[in-house]
Amino acid sequence: MMNISEIAQKTGLTSKAIRFYEEKNLITTPERGENGYRFYQQRHIDELILLRQAREVGFTVEECRELLRLFHNPNRHSIDVKTATLQKVAEIEKTITELQAIREKLLLLAAECPGDDGADCPIIEQLSANGLKNNRGVKSNRNARRCCASHN
Repeated sequence: MMNISEIAQKTGLTSKAIRFYEEKNLITTPERGENGYRFYQQRHIDELILLRQAREVGFTVEECRELLRLFHNPNRHSIDVKTATLQKVAEIEKTITELQAIREKLLLLAAECPGDDGADCPIIEQLSANGLKNNRGVKSNRNARRCCASHN
């Protein structure tokens, strides 16, 4: 039997995180001593390490709940775990694609800016309601080169 500080050290989680996972019913309810303190066992270490590592690779709390359900099921099918993992990969790939599109949009905005001491700013113009109407994206305006030079 271990107390929360010992389990925190063994799992790499904070006491606060461990209490959060307990509050969310993600881990097996630990026994409590007469003093009300929680006492943890090896199964808690296993659950908490799975949670920490699953969260580190991007699984949500609810996805972790499903992984823990599979973890505890001796009759689980590895295809279920693989499917959840590949779904997470697909989500990550979609996010990467979205972030790359945002990056490209920002680079185009920056390219439109002359970066000087003038007040006219194509970036502000493009980001304002007037600049990106109907999600048309970045407009090219090579003549509007009068802003933001000292901000590069």
